[in-house]
Amino acid sequence: MEIAEVKSLTAVKHGVVLEKTDRAFEALGVLNPAIYQDGNNVHMFYRAAKRGNFSTIGYCRFEGPKTLVERHTEPIFVPEYIYEIHGVEDPRIVKIDNKFYMTYVTYDGINACGALATSKDITSFKKKGIITPRFILNEFTNLIRKHLQTPSIARILAFNTERNYPLTETMKEHLYVWDKNVVLFPKKIDGKFIALHRLFPSIQIFSFEKKTDLTVEFWKDYIKNLPDHIILEPKYDHETSHIGPGAPPIETEDGWLLIYHAAEKREKGLVYHACAALLDLNDPSKVLSRLTKPIITPSEYYERHGYVNYVVFPTGTAIFDDLLYIYYGAADDKIAVASLNLNDLLTELKQNPHEDDIQ
Repeated sequence: MEIAEVKSLTAVKHGVVLEKTDRAFEALGVLNPAIYQDGNNVHMFYRAAKRGNFSTIGYCRFEGPKTLVERHTEPIFVPEYIYEIHGVEDPRIVKIDNKFYMTYVTYDGINACGALATSKDITSFKKKGIITPRFILNEFTNLIRKHLQTPSIARILAFNTERNYPLTETMKEHLYVWDKNVVLFPKKIDGKFIALHRLFPSIQIFSFEKKTDLTVEFWKDYIKNLPDHIILEPKYDHETSHIGPGAPPIETEDGWLLIYHAAEKREKGLVYHACAALLDLNDPSKVLSRLTKPIITPSEYYERHGYVNYVVFPTGTAIFDDLLYIYYGAADDKIAVASLNLNDLLTELKQNPHEDDIQ
Protein backbone atom coordinates (compact mmCIF):
# COMPACT_ATOMS: atom_id res chain seq x y z
CA MET A 1 0.00 0.00 0.00
CA GLU A 2 1.24 3.44 -0.92
CA ILE A 3 1.27 6.23 1.67
CA ALA A 4 0.75 9.77 0.43
CA GLU A 5 1.86 12.56 2.71
CA VAL A 6 0.04 15.84 3.30
CA LYS A 7 2.27 17.62 5.77
CA SER A 8 1.92 15.38 8.87
CA LEU A 9 -1.21 13.73 7.50
CA THR A 10 -1.12 10.35 5.77
CA ALA A 11 -3.71 8.62 3.62
CA VAL A 12 -3.32 4.88 3.12
CA LYS A 13 -4.44 3.59 -0.26
CA HIS A 14 -6.08 0.17 -0.10
CA GLY A 15 -6.39 -0.26 -3.85
CA VAL A 16 -9.28 -1.17 -6.11
CA VAL A 17 -12.39 -2.62 -4.43
CA LEU A 18 -14.69 -2.85 -7.46
CA GLU A 19 -13.96 -3.36 -11.16
CA LYS A 20 -16.02 -3.60 -14.33
CA THR A 21 -17.31 -6.98 -15.48
CA ASP A 22 -18.35 -8.44 -18.82
CA ARG A 23 -21.98 -7.66 -18.02
CA ALA A 24 -23.24 -5.27 -20.66
CA PHE A 25 -24.41 -2.53 -18.28
CA GLU A 26 -20.95 -2.17 -16.67
CA ALA A 27 -18.60 -3.34 -19.40
CA LEU A 28 -17.05 0.11 -19.91
CA GLY A 29 -16.44 0.91 -16.26
CA VAL A 30 -17.66 1.29 -12.67
CA LEU A 31 -17.01 4.55 -10.86
CA ASN A 32 -18.08 7.39 -8.54
CA PRO A 33 -20.12 5.48 -5.91
CA ALA A 34 -22.64 6.63 -3.34
CA ILE A 35 -21.97 5.07 0.06
CA TYR A 36 -24.38 4.39 2.92
CA GLN A 37 -22.94 2.76 6.02
CA ASP A 38 -25.19 0.70 8.29
CA GLY A 39 -23.03 -0.65 11.08
CA ASN A 40 -20.58 -3.08 9.52
CA ASN A 41 -22.41 -2.99 6.18
CA VAL A 42 -21.32 -0.61 3.45
CA HIS A 43 -23.98 -0.22 0.78
CA MET A 44 -22.51 0.99 -2.50
CA PHE A 45 -24.53 2.51 -5.34
CA TYR A 46 -22.14 2.95 -8.22
CA ARG A 47 -22.24 4.48 -11.66
CA ALA A 48 -22.06 1.68 -14.20
CA ALA A 49 -21.14 2.59 -17.78
CA LYS A 50 -21.84 0.44 -20.79
CA ARG A 51 -20.16 0.78 -24.16
CA GLY A 52 -21.08 4.09 -25.75
CA ASN A 53 -20.85 5.63 -22.26
CA PHE A 54 -24.50 5.23 -21.29
CA SER A 55 -24.78 5.07 -17.51
CA THR A 56 -27.03 3.32 -15.00
CA ILE A 57 -26.57 2.75 -11.26
CA GLY A 58 -25.54 -0.63 -9.90
CA TYR A 59 -25.55 -1.95 -6.34
CA CYS A 60 -23.19 -3.97 -4.18
CA ARG A 61 -22.54 -4.47 -0.48
CA PHE A 62 -19.38 -4.80 1.59
CA GLU A 63 -18.85 -6.21 5.06
CA GLY A 64 -16.40 -3.89 6.68
CA PRO A 65 -14.77 -1.32 4.43
CA LYS A 66 -13.37 -3.67 1.76
CA THR A 67 -14.91 -7.17 1.76
CA LEU A 68 -17.34 -7.50 -1.14
CA VAL A 69 -20.16 -9.92 -0.21
CA GLU A 70 -23.03 -9.05 -2.56
CA ARG A 71 -23.33 -7.61 -6.06
CA HIS A 72 -26.38 -7.32 -8.26
CA THR A 73 -26.15 -8.57 -11.81
CA GLU A 74 -28.48 -5.85 -13.16
CA PRO A 75 -28.68 -2.10 -12.48
CA ILE A 76 -31.11 -1.01 -9.78
CA PHE A 77 -31.63 2.50 -11.19
CA VAL A 78 -31.96 3.31 -14.88
CA PRO A 79 -32.86 6.23 -17.19
CA GLU A 80 -36.60 6.73 -17.63
CA TYR A 81 -37.05 10.29 -18.85
CA ILE A 82 -35.83 12.19 -21.89
CA TYR A 83 -33.58 14.43 -19.75
CA GLU A 84 -31.63 11.36 -18.57
CA ILE A 85 -31.74 9.31 -21.74
CA HIS A 86 -27.93 9.18 -21.97
CA GLY A 87 -27.45 8.27 -18.34
CA VAL A 88 -28.02 8.55 -14.62
CA GLU A 89 -24.62 9.31 -13.13
CA ASP A 90 -22.51 9.92 -10.02
CA PRO A 91 -24.99 9.22 -7.18
CA ARG A 92 -24.64 10.38 -3.59
CA ILE A 93 -26.85 9.14 -0.77
CA VAL A 94 -27.88 10.25 2.74
CA LYS A 95 -30.48 9.15 5.25
CA ILE A 96 -32.55 11.90 6.86
CA ASP A 97 -35.01 10.80 9.53
CA ASN A 98 -36.46 7.57 8.10
CA LYS A 99 -35.96 8.22 4.41
CA PHE A 100 -33.05 7.79 2.01
CA TYR A 101 -32.28 10.60 -0.42
CA MET A 102 -30.17 9.93 -3.49
CA THR A 103 -28.95 12.79 -5.62
CA TYR A 104 -27.55 12.08 -9.05
CA VAL A 105 -26.67 13.66 -12.39
CA THR A 106 -29.05 13.39 -15.33
CA TYR A 107 -27.46 13.49 -18.77
CA ASP A 108 -29.29 13.68 -22.09
CA GLY A 109 -26.17 13.70 -24.24
CA ILE A 110 -25.89 17.49 -24.09
CA ASN A 111 -27.12 18.78 -20.74
CA ALA A 112 -26.16 17.74 -17.21
CA CYS A 113 -28.50 18.50 -14.29
CA GLY A 114 -28.87 17.48 -10.65
CA ALA A 115 -31.84 15.30 -9.67
CA LEU A 116 -33.30 13.64 -6.58
CA ALA A 117 -34.78 10.22 -5.78
CA THR A 118 -36.05 8.88 -2.45
CA SER A 119 -36.48 5.47 -0.84
CA LYS A 120 -37.85 4.07 2.41
CA ASP A 121 -36.07 0.72 2.11
CA ILE A 122 -32.81 1.57 0.26
CA THR A 123 -33.72 -0.90 -2.48
CA SER A 124 -36.42 0.82 -4.55
CA PHE A 125 -36.19 4.53 -5.38
CA LYS A 126 -38.85 6.98 -6.52
CA LYS A 127 -37.61 9.75 -8.78
CA LYS A 128 -38.53 13.30 -7.80
CA GLY A 129 -37.10 15.05 -10.84
CA ILE A 130 -34.48 17.73 -11.49
CA ILE A 131 -33.74 20.03 -8.53
CA THR A 132 -31.07 22.32 -10.01
CA PRO A 133 -31.65 25.50 -12.05
CA ARG A 134 -32.30 25.05 -15.79
CA PHE A 135 -31.49 28.18 -17.76
CA ILE A 136 -30.18 28.45 -21.28
CA LEU A 137 -27.03 30.53 -21.55
CA ASN A 138 -28.77 33.72 -22.66
CA GLU A 139 -31.21 33.56 -19.74
CA PHE A 140 -28.39 32.83 -17.32
CA THR A 141 -26.31 35.72 -18.66
CA ASN A 142 -29.20 38.14 -18.23
CA LEU A 143 -29.81 36.99 -14.66
CA ILE A 144 -26.20 37.54 -13.58
CA ARG A 145 -25.52 40.59 -15.73
CA LYS A 146 -24.66 42.80 -12.74
CA HIS A 147 -21.96 40.31 -11.68
CA LEU A 148 -20.23 39.86 -15.03
CA GLN A 149 -17.06 41.53 -13.73
CA THR A 150 -16.82 39.04 -10.87
CA PRO A 151 -14.06 36.54 -11.78
CA SER A 152 -15.98 33.48 -10.60
CA ILE A 153 -19.07 34.45 -12.59
CA ALA A 154 -16.99 35.19 -15.67
CA ARG A 155 -15.51 31.69 -15.44
CA ILE A 156 -18.97 30.10 -15.29
CA LEU A 157 -19.94 31.94 -18.46
CA ALA A 158 -16.67 31.12 -20.18
CA PHE A 159 -17.01 27.40 -19.47
CA ASN A 160 -20.53 27.18 -20.81
CA THR A 161 -19.85 29.43 -23.79
CA GLU A 162 -16.87 27.32 -24.81
CA ARG A 163 -18.78 24.03 -24.82
CA ASN A 164 -18.36 23.09 -28.46
CA TYR A 165 -20.96 20.79 -29.96
CA PRO A 166 -21.82 20.21 -33.65
CA LEU A 167 -25.31 21.56 -33.07
CA THR A 168 -27.72 23.49 -35.22
CA GLU A 169 -28.74 26.94 -34.01
CA THR A 170 -32.13 25.48 -33.07
CA MET A 171 -30.50 22.89 -30.81
CA LYS A 172 -28.27 25.50 -29.19
CA GLU A 173 -31.42 27.17 -27.89
CA HIS A 174 -31.85 24.09 -25.68
CA LEU A 175 -28.31 24.09 -24.30
CA TYR A 176 -28.50 24.66 -20.55
CA VAL A 177 -25.84 25.83 -18.12
CA TRP A 178 -24.40 22.69 -16.54
CA ASP A 179 -25.10 22.04 -12.85
CA LYS A 180 -23.57 18.93 -11.29
CA ASN A 181 -22.43 17.31 -8.04
CA VAL A 182 -25.53 17.91 -5.91
CA VAL A 183 -24.83 16.67 -2.39
CA LEU A 184 -27.30 16.79 0.52
CA PHE A 185 -26.29 17.21 4.14
CA PRO A 186 -27.43 14.18 6.18
CA LYS A 187 -29.68 16.25 8.46
CA LYS A 188 -31.93 19.26 8.19
CA ILE A 189 -30.81 22.57 9.66
CA ASP A 190 -33.55 24.85 11.01
CA GLY A 191 -36.10 22.60 9.34
CA LYS A 192 -34.53 22.88 5.88
CA PHE A 193 -32.67 20.57 3.55
CA ILE A 194 -29.19 21.91 2.85
CA ALA A 195 -27.46 21.07 -0.42
CA LEU A 196 -24.18 21.80 -2.16
CA HIS A 197 -23.84 21.92 -5.93
CA ARG A 198 -21.43 23.06 -8.59
CA LEU A 199 -21.95 25.66 -11.25
CA PHE A 200 -18.45 25.51 -12.72
CA PRO A 201 -15.89 26.25 -11.30
CA SER A 202 -16.91 26.73 -7.64
CA ILE A 203 -19.06 25.16 -4.91
CA GLN A 204 -22.36 26.81 -4.01
CA ILE A 205 -24.98 26.15 -1.32
CA PHE A 206 -28.78 26.29 -1.26
CA SER A 207 -31.58 25.32 1.12
CA PHE A 208 -35.25 24.41 0.81
CA GLU A 209 -38.07 23.02 2.93
CA LYS A 210 -39.62 20.89 0.20
CA LYS A 211 -38.85 20.08 -3.39
CA THR A 212 -41.74 22.22 -4.66
CA ASP A 213 -39.94 25.29 -3.27
CA LEU A 214 -37.38 24.96 -6.07
CA THR A 215 -39.40 26.90 -8.62
CA VAL A 216 -38.18 28.87 -11.62
CA GLU A 217 -38.66 32.04 -9.56
CA PHE A 218 -36.61 30.58 -6.70
CA TRP A 219 -33.73 29.89 -9.06
CA LYS A 220 -34.01 33.23 -10.84
CA ASP A 221 -33.55 35.03 -7.52
CA TYR A 222 -30.74 32.64 -6.56
CA ILE A 223 -28.82 33.18 -9.82
CA LYS A 224 -29.28 36.95 -9.64
CA ASN A 225 -27.39 36.80 -6.34
CA LEU A 226 -25.09 33.90 -7.19
CA PRO A 227 -21.90 35.33 -5.63
CA ASP A 228 -23.69 35.30 -2.24
CA HIS A 229 -24.13 31.52 -2.50
CA ILE A 230 -20.54 30.58 -3.39
CA ILE A 231 -18.81 28.99 -0.40
CA LEU A 232 -15.61 27.64 -1.95
CA GLU A 233 -13.70 28.73 -5.02
CA PRO A 234 -10.59 27.26 -6.65
CA LYS A 235 -7.64 28.65 -4.72
CA TYR A 236 -4.60 26.37 -4.55
CA ASP A 237 -2.19 24.92 -7.10
CA HIS A 238 -4.13 21.64 -7.27
CA GLU A 239 -7.37 23.56 -8.01
CA THR A 240 -6.37 25.53 -11.10
CA SER A 241 -9.32 24.30 -13.18
CA HIS A 242 -12.30 23.78 -10.84
CA ILE A 243 -13.63 22.18 -7.67
CA GLY A 244 -16.86 20.40 -6.76
CA PRO A 245 -18.67 18.69 -3.88
CA GLY A 246 -17.61 15.10 -3.28
CA ALA A 247 -19.06 12.97 -0.48
CA PRO A 248 -21.98 14.09 1.70
CA PRO A 249 -20.65 16.18 4.60
CA ILE A 250 -19.88 14.37 7.85
CA GLU A 251 -21.05 15.88 11.14
CA THR A 252 -18.26 16.19 13.72
CA GLU A 253 -17.85 18.20 16.93
CA ASP A 254 -15.57 20.56 15.01
CA GLY A 255 -17.92 21.16 12.09
CA TRP A 256 -19.13 19.55 8.89
CA LEU A 257 -16.25 17.68 7.26
CA LEU A 258 -16.46 18.09 3.49
CA ILE A 259 -14.46 15.85 1.18
CA TYR A 260 -14.45 17.51 -2.23
CA HIS A 261 -12.71 17.08 -5.57
CA ALA A 262 -10.35 19.48 -7.27
CA ALA A 263 -9.14 19.50 -10.86
CA GLU A 264 -5.68 20.78 -11.68
CA LYS A 265 -4.72 22.01 -15.14
CA ARG A 266 -1.59 20.38 -16.50
CA GLU A 267 -0.04 20.40 -19.94
CA LYS A 268 -1.41 16.96 -20.84
CA GLY A 269 -4.86 17.50 -19.32
CA LEU A 270 -6.65 17.65 -15.98
CA VAL A 271 -5.56 15.87 -12.81
CA TYR A 272 -8.28 15.20 -10.19
CA HIS A 273 -7.57 15.13 -6.45
CA ALA A 274 -9.52 14.58 -3.22
CA CYS A 275 -9.44 17.49 -0.76
CA ALA A 276 -10.91 18.46 2.61
CA ALA A 277 -12.60 21.47 4.23
CA LEU A 278 -14.55 22.13 7.42
CA LEU A 279 -17.88 23.99 7.48
CA ASP A 280 -19.70 25.58 10.42
CA LEU A 281 -22.22 23.23 12.05
CA ASN A 282 -25.03 25.77 12.33
CA ASP A 283 -24.22 27.81 9.23
CA PRO A 284 -22.51 25.55 6.67
CA SER A 285 -22.19 28.45 4.24
CA LYS A 286 -19.33 29.52 6.51
CA VAL A 287 -16.03 27.77 5.78
CA LEU A 288 -13.97 27.30 8.94
CA SER A 289 -10.88 25.67 7.50
CA ARG A 290 -9.44 24.11 4.38
CA LEU A 291 -6.36 22.07 3.63
CA THR A 292 -3.81 23.63 1.34
CA LYS A 293 -2.83 20.24 -0.15
CA PRO A 294 -4.91 17.29 -1.42
CA ILE A 295 -5.47 14.29 0.85
CA ILE A 296 -5.48 11.84 -2.08
CA THR A 297 -3.77 12.45 -5.41
CA PRO A 298 -3.45 10.07 -8.38
CA SER A 299 -0.10 8.33 -8.01
CA GLU A 300 -0.95 4.65 -8.42
CA TYR A 301 -1.23 2.97 -11.82
CA TYR A 302 -4.96 2.28 -11.35
CA GLU A 303 -5.55 6.01 -10.74
CA ARG A 304 -3.37 7.22 -13.59
CA HIS A 305 -4.54 4.85 -16.34
CA GLY A 306 -8.13 4.12 -17.34
CA TYR A 307 -11.04 5.58 -19.26
CA VAL A 308 -9.89 9.05 -18.13
CA ASN A 309 -6.33 9.17 -16.84
CA TYR A 310 -5.19 10.78 -13.58
CA VAL A 311 -8.51 10.83 -11.75
CA VAL A 312 -9.30 10.55 -8.04
CA PHE A 313 -13.00 11.45 -7.70
CA PRO A 314 -14.35 11.03 -4.12
CA THR A 315 -18.10 10.51 -3.69
CA GLY A 316 -18.66 8.48 -0.51
CA THR A 317 -17.26 7.74 2.94
CA ALA A 318 -17.54 5.26 5.80
CA ILE A 319 -16.07 5.31 9.32
CA PHE A 320 -14.63 2.26 11.07
CA ASP A 321 -13.11 2.86 14.50
CA ASP A 322 -11.22 6.14 14.04
CA LEU A 323 -10.52 5.62 10.36
CA LEU A 324 -12.28 7.55 7.62
CA TYR A 325 -12.57 5.47 4.44
CA ILE A 326 -12.95 7.53 1.28
CA TYR A 327 -14.37 5.75 -1.77
CA TYR A 328 -13.57 7.23 -5.14
CA GLY A 329 -13.68 6.73 -8.87
CA ALA A 330 -10.17 5.86 -10.06
CA ALA A 331 -9.35 6.85 -13.66
CA ASP A 332 -13.10 6.87 -14.35
CA ASP A 333 -13.45 3.10 -14.76
CA LYS A 334 -12.89 1.47 -11.36
CA ILE A 335 -13.56 2.15 -7.67
CA ALA A 336 -10.84 2.41 -5.04
CA VAL A 337 -10.68 3.30 -1.36
CA ALA A 338 -8.18 5.07 0.89
CA SER A 339 -8.28 5.74 4.61
CA LEU A 340 -6.86 8.18 7.11
CA ASN A 341 -7.29 8.86 10.80
CA LEU A 342 -10.35 11.04 11.25
CA ASN A 343 -9.05 12.81 14.33
CA ASP A 344 -5.74 13.57 12.64
CA LEU A 345 -7.61 15.01 9.66
CA LEU A 346 -9.72 17.27 11.89
CA THR A 347 -6.64 18.39 13.78
CA GLU A 348 -4.88 19.22 10.52
CA LEU A 349 -7.91 21.15 9.30
CA LYS A 350 -8.11 23.22 12.46
CA GLN A 351 -4.52 24.25 11.89
CA ASN A 352 -5.47 25.64 8.48
CA PRO A 353 -8.18 28.28 9.03
CA HIS A 354 -9.90 29.40 5.86
CA GLU A 355 -9.41 32.96 4.70
CA ASP A 356 -12.57 34.15 2.98
CA ASP A 357 -11.13 35.69 -0.15
CA ILE A 358 -14.24 35.45 -2.34
CA GLN A 359 -14.83 38.77 -4.04
